[in-house]
Amino acid sequence: MNVLVVKLTSMGDLVHALPAITDAVNAIPGIQFDWVVDEAFAEIAKLHPAVNTLITTAHRRWRRDLWKSIKTGELSALWKHVRAKKYDVVIDAQNNLKSAIVMSFTRGLRCGMDRHSAREKFAHLVCHKTFTIPLKQHAIARQRQLFAKALGYTVPDSLPDFSIDQQQLPALPIALPSPYLVFVHSTTWDAKHWPERYWQQLIKIAVQAGYHVVLPWGNANEQARANRLAEASSGTTVLPRLSITQQAAMISRSAGAICVDTGLGHVAAALDKPAVHLYGATDPALIGATGLHQRHLLAEFECVPCYRQKCKIAAESACFVQSMQPEKVWAQFLAQLDVVPAPKMILQS
Repeated sequence: MNVLVVKLTSMGDLVHALPAITDAVNAIPGIQFDWVVDEAFAEIAKLHPAVNTLITTAHRRWRRDLWKSIKTGELSALWKHVRAKKYDVVIDAQNNLKSAIVMSFTRGLRCGMDRHSAREKFAHLVCHKTFTIPLKQHAIARQRQLFAKALGYTVPDSLPDFSIDQQQLPALPIALPSPYLVFVHSTTWDAKHWPERYWQQLIKIAVQAGYHVVLPWGNANEQARANRLAEASSGTTVLPRLSITQQAAMISRSAGAICVDTGLGHVAAALDKPAVHLYGATDPALIGATGLHQRHLLAEFECVPCYRQKCKIAAESACFVQSMQPEKVWAQFLAQLDVVPAPKMILQS
């Protein structure tokens, strides 16, 4: 069976789809997957060994200059690439308007969530078959249920298996002191940022405990933040610009991670590295980083989770400032190093 997955962005959402592919591989002998994915996150899709061909889009770049993308032929090339092969099943694993546009190009039985389950209205209209996938559950569970219904098997009663072969991750371009911790400090929403002064205090605590701290980044603003955080201690390394798979390799060789709610935190969880994840604006019960040795810290505040990109109370996220001090985060991380969560707790905060 040949299946095309349409899931374009973003990093955490793509990681959430990997266990569903593992389920399908275990249920259907010989199944093969291709994947339509945004060029910025294509490396996530290739982390799964059952994914063969990638078809890349550039929605973010195209949105900035749609006319240029038309003139250069990129959109017509995508249309031809997607239609070049007829699939037994095409799965819209994103269920929004962007993925619906791509789905409309495809040849094969188009499957997705129904109008009550899809993330955006009307996304279901391009599908031949749609399924009800209850909303109030973790994103990984929803993906596993969607794939099972589209491909005709029962969701297994097992923990999510991301099937990432850590032995195949690339070498790093920089030597790092051991043991080291990864502090994933950057995210897209202002409301999900932990205060910089708290990060600096946490760096000092970690270095005093005998760890080196490494700080990844993905753009100029994140690099500037990493440089400011590194001023806290000489036992800190601001990493060079790394690819997604290099970042995965860096995390896999670490002693653990402390993360805000961001895509790289989901990679850490999928690699089963001991980690603590900080949540305020969002609900970890629905999108929390999932894997062994993971702990979700949810800020204690009246408006948590608010799902606001900026805190309505203060310039810094008030819930983080008042209820998530560095000493508390460090204590939770130390506890996580020694305790493996029971399976039923994997998706809970």
